Amino acid sequence: MAVVETLRAVPLFAHLGDEELGRLAAAVRDRTYPRHSVILFEDDPGDALYVVIGGQVKVVLIGEDGREVILAVFGPGDFFGEMALIDDEPRSAHVIAMEDAELLVLRRDDFHRALDEYPRIALGLLRALSRRLRRADDKIGALVLLDVPSRVARILVELADEGDGTSVTRRVTHHTIAQMVGSSRETVSRTMRDLSDQGLIEVSREGIRIVDRAALRAVAKLA
Repeated sequence: MAVVETLRAVPLFAHLGDEELGRLAAAVRDRTYPRHSVILFEDDPGDALYVVIGGQVKVVLIGEDGREVILAVFGPGDFFGEMALIDDEPRSAHVIAMEDAELLVLRRDDFHRALDEYPRIALGLLRALSRRLRRADDKIGALVLLDVPSRVARILVELADEGDGTSVTRRVTHHTIAQMVGSSRETVSRTMRDLSDQGLIEVSREGIRIVDRAALRAVAKLA
Protein backbone atom coordinates (compact mmCIF):
# COMPACT_ATOMS: atom_id res chain seq x y z
CA MET A 1 0.00 0.00 0.00
CA ALA A 2 2.88 2.38 0.77
CA VAL A 3 4.22 2.02 -2.78
CA VAL A 4 0.75 2.66 -4.23
CA GLU A 5 0.43 5.89 -2.24
CA THR A 6 3.92 6.91 -3.31
CA LEU A 7 3.07 6.36 -6.97
CA ARG A 8 -0.20 8.25 -6.55
CA ALA A 9 1.80 11.31 -5.48
CA VAL A 10 3.88 11.22 -8.68
CA PRO A 11 2.30 13.49 -11.34
CA LEU A 12 3.13 10.97 -14.07
CA PHE A 13 0.88 8.36 -12.42
CA ALA A 14 -1.60 10.60 -10.60
CA HIS A 15 -4.50 9.87 -12.98
CA LEU A 16 -4.37 6.10 -12.52
CA GLY A 17 -6.97 4.30 -10.43
CA ASP A 18 -6.29 2.09 -7.41
CA GLU A 19 -6.24 -1.15 -9.42
CA GLU A 20 -3.91 0.30 -12.04
CA LEU A 21 -1.59 1.71 -9.38
CA GLY A 22 -1.55 -1.64 -7.61
CA ARG A 23 -0.44 -3.46 -10.75
CA LEU A 24 2.22 -0.83 -11.39
CA ALA A 25 3.43 -1.03 -7.79
CA ALA A 26 3.99 -4.76 -8.20
CA ALA A 27 6.40 -4.04 -11.07
CA VAL A 28 8.61 -1.37 -9.47
CA ARG A 29 11.62 -1.98 -7.28
CA ASP A 30 12.88 0.17 -4.42
CA ARG A 31 16.54 1.20 -4.59
CA THR A 32 18.68 3.38 -2.33
CA TYR A 33 21.81 5.27 -3.34
CA PRO A 34 24.25 6.93 -0.91
CA ARG A 35 25.30 10.55 -1.34
CA HIS A 36 27.67 11.19 -4.27
CA SER A 37 27.07 7.76 -5.81
CA VAL A 38 26.52 7.54 -9.56
CA ILE A 39 23.06 6.24 -10.41
CA LEU A 40 23.50 6.38 -14.18
CA PHE A 41 26.54 6.91 -16.36
CA GLU A 42 26.41 8.82 -19.62
CA ASP A 43 26.34 6.38 -22.58
CA ASP A 44 24.99 3.54 -20.44
CA PRO A 45 22.21 1.58 -22.17
CA GLY A 46 18.76 2.74 -21.14
CA ASP A 47 17.03 -0.06 -19.27
CA ALA A 48 14.80 1.62 -16.67
CA LEU A 49 12.73 4.61 -15.60
CA TYR A 50 13.56 6.08 -12.18
CA VAL A 51 11.19 7.91 -9.81
CA VAL A 52 12.65 9.90 -6.91
CA ILE A 53 10.80 9.29 -3.64
CA GLY A 54 13.46 10.61 -1.25
CA GLY A 55 16.53 12.84 -1.43
CA GLN A 56 17.84 14.76 -4.42
CA VAL A 57 19.72 13.78 -7.58
CA LYS A 58 21.42 15.88 -10.23
CA VAL A 59 21.67 15.32 -13.98
CA VAL A 60 25.12 16.43 -15.11
CA LEU A 61 27.50 16.59 -18.03
CA ILE A 62 31.16 16.19 -17.12
CA GLY A 63 33.85 17.76 -19.29
CA GLU A 64 37.26 16.28 -20.05
CA ASP A 65 38.72 18.62 -17.41
CA GLY A 66 36.33 17.23 -14.80
CA ARG A 67 34.12 20.31 -14.69
CA GLU A 68 30.44 19.57 -14.10
CA VAL A 69 27.46 21.35 -15.62
CA ILE A 70 24.15 20.60 -13.92
CA LEU A 71 21.30 20.18 -16.38
CA ALA A 72 18.62 19.50 -13.78
CA VAL A 73 18.04 18.73 -10.11
CA PHE A 74 15.28 16.27 -9.25
CA GLY A 75 13.56 15.67 -5.92
CA PRO A 76 10.62 13.59 -4.63
CA GLY A 77 7.94 13.09 -7.28
CA ASP A 78 10.30 13.73 -10.20
CA PHE A 79 11.35 11.05 -12.66
CA PHE A 80 14.22 10.55 -15.10
CA GLY A 81 15.62 8.00 -17.51
CA GLU A 82 12.60 7.99 -19.82
CA MET A 83 14.39 9.34 -22.91
CA ALA A 84 16.56 6.26 -23.41
CA LEU A 85 13.48 4.05 -23.06
CA ILE A 86 11.65 6.00 -25.75
CA ASP A 87 14.35 6.41 -28.42
CA ASP A 88 16.52 3.35 -27.55
CA GLU A 89 19.62 5.57 -27.44
CA PRO A 90 22.24 5.46 -24.64
CA ARG A 91 21.93 7.65 -21.55
CA SER A 92 22.59 11.29 -22.44
CA ALA A 93 24.09 12.37 -19.09
CA HIS A 94 25.27 11.19 -15.68
CA VAL A 95 22.82 11.11 -12.77
CA ILE A 96 24.42 11.47 -9.33
CA ALA A 97 22.89 11.40 -5.85
CA MET A 98 23.34 14.81 -4.19
CA GLU A 99 22.37 13.24 -0.86
CA ASP A 100 21.14 9.82 0.22
CA ALA A 101 18.39 9.05 -2.26
CA GLU A 102 15.58 6.52 -2.51
CA LEU A 103 14.23 5.67 -5.95
CA LEU A 104 11.59 3.46 -7.50
CA VAL A 105 12.86 1.65 -10.59
CA LEU A 106 10.60 0.53 -13.44
CA ARG A 107 12.37 -1.70 -15.95
CA ARG A 108 12.10 -1.21 -19.71
CA ASP A 109 9.64 -4.05 -20.42
CA ASP A 110 7.40 -3.02 -17.53
CA PHE A 111 7.56 0.62 -18.64
CA HIS A 112 6.49 -0.26 -22.18
CA ARG A 113 3.76 -2.53 -20.85
CA ALA A 114 2.48 0.29 -18.63
CA LEU A 115 2.35 2.66 -21.61
CA ASP A 116 0.36 0.08 -23.60
CA GLU A 117 -2.08 -0.67 -20.79
CA TYR A 118 -2.46 2.85 -19.38
CA PRO A 119 -2.49 5.43 -22.20
CA ARG A 120 -2.95 8.23 -19.66
CA ILE A 121 0.66 7.69 -18.59
CA ALA A 122 1.76 8.56 -22.13
CA LEU A 123 -0.15 11.84 -21.97
CA GLY A 124 1.44 12.69 -18.62
CA LEU A 125 4.84 11.79 -20.05
CA LEU A 126 4.33 14.07 -23.05
CA ARG A 127 3.33 16.95 -20.78
CA ALA A 128 6.40 16.43 -18.58
CA LEU A 129 8.71 16.26 -21.59
CA SER A 130 7.15 19.42 -22.99
CA ARG A 131 7.81 21.26 -19.72
CA ARG A 132 11.41 20.04 -19.70
CA LEU A 133 11.92 21.15 -23.30
CA ARG A 134 10.62 24.62 -22.46
CA ARG A 135 12.95 24.80 -19.45
CA ALA A 136 15.86 23.67 -21.63
CA ASP A 137 15.05 26.41 -24.15
CA ASP A 138 14.95 28.97 -21.33
CA LYS A 139 18.27 27.75 -19.94
CA ILE A 140 20.00 27.88 -23.32
CA GLY A 141 18.69 31.38 -23.87
CA ALA A 142 19.84 32.49 -20.41
CA LEU A 143 23.35 31.10 -20.90
CA VAL A 144 23.66 32.95 -24.21
CA LEU A 145 21.93 36.24 -23.41
CA LEU A 146 22.19 36.88 -19.66
CA ASP A 147 25.07 37.82 -17.37
CA VAL A 148 25.82 35.82 -14.22
CA PRO A 149 23.73 37.94 -11.80
CA SER A 150 20.71 37.59 -14.09
CA ARG A 151 21.23 33.84 -14.41
CA VAL A 152 21.55 33.42 -10.63
CA ALA A 153 18.44 35.53 -10.03
CA ARG A 154 16.51 33.46 -12.56
CA ILE A 155 17.55 30.19 -10.91
CA LEU A 156 16.44 31.50 -7.52
CA VAL A 157 13.04 32.51 -8.90
CA GLU A 158 12.61 29.12 -10.56
CA LEU A 159 13.58 27.22 -7.40
CA ALA A 160 11.22 29.34 -5.30
CA ASP A 161 8.40 28.71 -7.78
CA GLU A 162 8.63 25.01 -6.99
CA GLY A 163 7.10 25.92 -3.63
CA ASP A 164 5.34 29.01 -2.40
CA GLY A 165 7.24 31.43 -4.63
CA THR A 166 9.07 32.91 -1.66
CA SER A 167 11.32 30.22 -0.19
CA VAL A 168 13.81 27.94 -1.92
CA THR A 169 12.94 24.53 -0.52
CA ARG A 170 15.63 22.57 -2.35
CA ARG A 171 18.93 22.31 -0.53
CA VAL A 172 21.36 23.96 -2.94
CA THR A 173 24.86 25.24 -2.23
CA HIS A 174 26.65 28.08 -4.01
CA HIS A 175 28.71 25.41 -5.77
CA THR A 176 25.55 23.71 -7.02
CA ILE A 177 24.10 27.00 -8.26
CA ALA A 178 27.40 27.73 -10.03
CA GLN A 179 27.17 24.40 -11.84
CA MET A 180 23.57 25.21 -12.82
CA VAL A 181 24.37 28.64 -14.29
CA GLY A 182 27.75 27.84 -15.85
CA SER A 183 29.88 30.01 -13.57
CA SER A 184 32.35 29.71 -10.69
CA ARG A 185 31.43 29.28 -7.04
CA GLU A 186 33.30 32.48 -6.18
CA THR A 187 31.29 34.52 -8.68
CA VAL A 188 28.01 33.03 -7.47
CA SER A 189 28.93 33.72 -3.82
CA ARG A 190 29.69 37.33 -4.71
CA THR A 191 26.42 37.62 -6.60
CA MET A 192 24.45 36.16 -3.69
CA ARG A 193 26.05 38.69 -1.33
CA ASP A 194 25.15 41.51 -3.69
CA LEU A 195 21.53 40.36 -3.95
CA SER A 196 21.36 40.09 -0.17
CA ASP A 197 22.92 43.53 0.34
CA GLN A 198 20.35 44.99 -2.06
CA GLY A 199 17.54 43.51 0.04
CA LEU A 200 16.32 41.16 -2.70
CA ILE A 201 17.01 37.90 -0.86
CA GLU A 202 17.74 36.71 2.65
CA VAL A 203 20.14 33.83 3.27
CA SER A 204 20.17 31.94 6.56
CA ARG A 205 20.85 28.44 7.87
CA GLU A 206 17.22 27.61 7.07
CA GLY A 207 17.74 28.41 3.40
CA ILE A 208 17.12 31.20 0.91
CA ARG A 209 14.10 33.49 1.11
CA ILE A 210 13.07 35.95 -1.58
CA VAL A 211 12.37 39.31 0.05
CA ASP A 212 11.65 41.45 -3.03
CA ARG A 213 10.31 39.17 -5.74
CA ALA A 214 9.56 41.94 -8.24
CA ALA A 215 13.08 43.33 -8.01
CA LEU A 216 14.63 39.84 -8.26
CA ARG A 217 12.56 39.12 -11.38
CA ALA A 218 13.78 42.41 -12.84
CA VAL A 219 17.41 41.33 -12.29
CA ALA A 220 16.52 37.99 -13.89
CA LYS A 221 15.09 39.80 -16.93
CA LEU A 222 11.73 38.10 -16.40
CA ALA A 223 8.62 39.92 -17.60
